[in-house]
Amino acid sequence: MTDLPRVSTGLSQLDRLLDDLRIGDNVVWRVSDLDDYRRLVTLFAEAAVTQSRDIIYVRFGQQAPLLEAGPGVRVVAIEAEGGFESFTQRVWQLITDYGPGAFYVFDSLSELLDAWATDTMVGHFFQVVCPYLYELDTVAYFALNARRHSGATVARIRETTQVLIDIHHHESSRQLQPVKVWQRHRPTLFLPHLWHSDDRFEPVRDSASATALQAEIAQHNNADSQRLALDYWDTLFVQAEHLVADAGEDDTLKERILTVLIARQPRMLSLARAYLSLADLVGIRQRLIGSGFIGGKAVGMVLARAILARDEPELTANSLDPHDSWHLGADAFYSFLVHNDCWVHIVQQRTATGVYRDAPALRNAILSGSFPTEIRQGLERLLDYYGQYPIMVRSSSVLEDGFGNAFAGKYESVFLVNQGSPDERLAALEQAILTVYASAFNHDALHYREQRGLLGQEESMALLIQRVNGCYHESYYLPDAAGVAVSRNAYVWDENMDPGAGMVRLVMGLGTRAVDRISGDHAAMIALDHPNKQPYRNREERYQHSQHQVDVLDITGTGLTTVPLQRLAAEATDLPFDHLAEVDREASQRARELNLTSPIWRLTFQALLNQTAFVTQLQRCLQRLEQAYGQPVDTEFTLRLDDQGTPHVNLVQCRPLGTLGAERAVEFPQSVPDERVLFQTQGQVMGGTMDWTFNRVLWVDAEAYAPLSQTQKQSVARLIGDWNRHLEADDRVLLIGPGRWGASSPELGVPVRFSDIHRVTVLAEVADLGRGLVPELSYGSHFFMDLVENQTGYVALFPHGSDQRVQLDQLTEHPGLAHPEDSEAARDEAVARCVKVIDAGASPLRLVSDVVTQRCLCWWPE
Repeated sequence: MTDLPRVSTGLSQLDRLLDDLRIGDNVVWRVSDLDDYRRLVTLFAEAAVTQSRDIIYVRFGQQAPLLEAGPGVRVVAIEAEGGFESFTQRVWQLITDYGPGAFYVFDSLSELLDAWATDTMVGHFFQVVCPYLYELDTVAYFALNARRHSGATVARIRETTQVLIDIHHHESSRQLQPVKVWQRHRPTLFLPHLWHSDDRFEPVRDSASATALQAEIAQHNNADSQRLALDYWDTLFVQAEHLVADAGEDDTLKERILTVLIARQPRMLSLARAYLSLADLVGIRQRLIGSGFIGGKAVGMVLARAILARDEPELTANSLDPHDSWHLGADAFYSFLVHNDCWVHIVQQRTATGVYRDAPALRNAILSGSFPTEIRQGLERLLDYYGQYPIMVRSSSVLEDGFGNAFAGKYESVFLVNQGSPDERLAALEQAILTVYASAFNHDALHYREQRGLLGQEESMALLIQRVNGCYHESYYLPDAAGVAVSRNAYVWDENMDPGAGMVRLVMGLGTRAVDRISGDHAAMIALDHPNKQPYRNREERYQHSQHQVDVLDITGTGLTTVPLQRLAAEATDLPFDHLAEVDREASQRARELNLTSPIWRLTFQALLNQTAFVTQLQRCLQRLEQAYGQPVDTEFTLRLDDQGTPHVNLVQCRPLGTLGAERAVEFPQSVPDERVLFQTQGQVMGGTMDWTFNRVLWVDAEAYAPLSQTQKQSVARLIGDWNRHLEADDRVLLIGPGRWGASSPELGVPVRFSDIHRVTVLAEVADLGRGLVPELSYGSHFFMDLVENQTGYVALFPHGSDQRVQLDQLTEHPGLAHPEDSEAARDEAVARCVKVIDAGASPLRLVSDVVTQRCLCWWPE
């Protein structure tokens, strides 16, 4: 260190006191008067310019500028309000651009509290940039307001910096005391020094004078001593708690907390302002680990409950179960990244070329990380609170579940049975959190952000940790039922149904089957204005398309598992089957003939729908939420039936639902020659009212697809993705294929990810001939949410249905385009033949549909 080049502070006596500054020094001035820092900065800059050094002044505060731009001095303004990550990234990039040897002056770090409201993030910012500045042979000046930061934050900064100096200014008296000067020592270096008006620094050599000085400083700072033990974030809530205890309100304080705890997005912030009280915010803080935003998913749940509590108080009191969710704040995500030295990975991954290339390394670094002590202690408190009830760790990122960005299915959620010793339970919880953290950098999530222009926005991962609602039944744990309910039903298969009445997708057990597409199994889809109308021709068909498997938590074994309905009925006899299912008498008779005594249950939910207030209560909730949000909403819930069979809803999620098309009439042609009709349907249409003219048709031929190997079927999905990437922004595309698009099993349909088809205008699923694959409109599924958000239309085609005309052979009459040259998948001839792409520009193909009648026609106009 002593061999490094020396640098002047601009004050010769201060240089002698410190034995000069050295290249690599980060100098932190802890001041009570910013004018003292201003003078030090001015002298330092003048000396640096004299030595032909560039001074970069990083300006982000609200105070008067410390320096003006001029010869050798460059002023770079960076907004801090965008959040910790975006600010730190921009500072990092600035340091990178100027490279080795530049000198830096920063506004007071205490100014960042006004933007971030937490000392923790100020400390982490310094932990990130200080080592990088040192690495690039710079000298940098920073300041802290001595009265605005907790001891923990100052300790974090002191540990990282090379030089820390206190300046105490009281009336006309100034004292300077070095606290840390790395690798330099003199007998009087760390004594307090009187700073005289002629810029002399006189050490206080006798102990009596030093004691008097320290007493004067202590008396001056006594009023702040208690507050200094707290983070700035905590002081906000201490004030709020005192107000709430006295039944008081403070709109300014409430607004400050809303903007650092709830949201920045104006529409969500407006909702929170209207429905959340200061007491509500204090209640959130009581179960918050760390600091920062609780994230979109958590905000949606909290807001929905607050809306219903105010607008439907009787319904809330009698039919809505309370929640006791915990939150891991967004700042904890950054604390974790800084604690595990992940910032270099973050910087590399955030570049244009590194978004996808460097994501795997970042995910691996996260999965192998550990938690800071304060976070682990918070997680221990959480586990103490929940005891051994199963819990669920859910993503709740800052951008998630907002207006326009649901991120549905893009991030992980993890069930934990929460069994074993305290250490084992903590280890499992930490691993679950790491899994969700790492999912922020998976391919689909990054592509989703890229597609919506969100890569430049801060996307910190908060977490919502919830008790799994349910009950123990021997070794199984599950709720009685669960579902997804939307306030707008775009699947109205009967002309008497009202799209505005809403619909619900209902299952027994955990709600996973209501959200995800499950091969061979079906949730009950219920139109809330006609709950007994089903899109099936008879009871046998209805039974066939009901739920046959139930997702549960196996407490003593595998955790999340699937149990056949009949086995669950035999093993968990205390479940309320009488309210959720009905006995299939014919199947039960056949079972008795085989000496099987248990009845055969079918999950139709008839008693729940017809003998309780469930439907009307759910509809009231959805209507209230849609009214408050100003647009349709999508909710998730669990259901508990009490001893009398009365339903109680536990609302676990609420988010805005993308509009499904204009509710306006479209004109169908009076008649279309049969040879010009590609398909015509009645029902099985999603996307509301549509009127599209296509210039591209992508068709996967079912007969060519069926005999392919699983590997080849995966290649078909990749070829579709290759075409998707080559589409232009103004292309209008109809995609047609067998079975279920996005199926996890290739034998059920083409296993694309949504990012492989996001540029498609309308998606058509075709029931594969002779295979019995019946496409299901998976309302509330993650794939469905992608379709909704992307405004992608949907049609299910049944070639042998009596009410449909499906004439896909017409597509063979049109020449196909050559596949993209860079597509490796197209090199397999069987795969290439399976996918046909038609240029319909010269002979456009038109599709119209009506949201009310569910009529859809696709034809070649003359």
